[in-house]
Amino acid sequence: MEINEKLILALDVDDTAYALDLVDRFKAYISIFKVGLELFTIAGPSIVEEIRKRGRRVFLDLKFHDIPNTVSRAGMAAARLGVFMFNVHASGGLDMMKKCRDDVINACLKENIDKPRILGVTVLTSISRDVLRDEVGIQHSLNTHVRHLSGLALKAGLDGVVASGREAALVRGHCGRGFLIVTPGIRTSWTPVDDQMRTMTPRDALREGADYIVMGRAILRQPDPIKAIELISAEMQSA
Repeated sequence: MEINEKLILALDVDDTAYALDLVDRFKAYISIFKVGLELFTIAGPSIVEEIRKRGRRVFLDLKFHDIPNTVSRAGMAAARLGVFMFNVHASGGLDMMKKCRDDVINACLKENIDKPRILGVTVLTSISRDVLRDEVGIQHSLNTHVRHLSGLALKAGLDGVVASGREAALVRGHCGRGFLIVTPGIRTSWTPVDDQMRTMTPRDALREGADYIVMGRAILRQPDPIKAIELISAEMQSA
């Protein structure tokens, strides 16, 4: 995989036209664009089609978390949109993840469409150890919880997980080389961490085992976003 294919640009914006303008501006540098809750709620499924028309892939970041049947049907709908990957909350449990994975595979085989990569979200990068313990009620360590959820996603047959770079090596050691790790919360040394609690630089995330890194504000808020992408790509290359 080429270095530029490892960088996913998050389209965390509230305007459809602006989102597509970003795709047009950066498609020479970025292969995969992330569509999250805000943009998908505003633009609807057509945003995926428009990005695909421009020859680029979509990471649909909606973090499905519901009863198994509902998540399964949402997953099949995402597959029919032609997304490259989508995610579900691993905390939804083994049955939810497995049913989603099995039904998506069956639908793709039956309808002759490409199967998207399905990822399990472990612990959001905005959550600290204290929040996990005191608010969510998980008493064991953050690393233990990420390891448990990653193992559960692997057991369910998912393609990988979304996890902080700080836990990437842990996940890689527990789940093996073929298991995808997509890492958000990436910040360079010259960008603010914003609301992220567990951040890591692009170079370090790849060294720790991440396959893909997701960046949005850290690029889009720069005076020259293309220069930022070039600097980030060079840093990733050094890993």
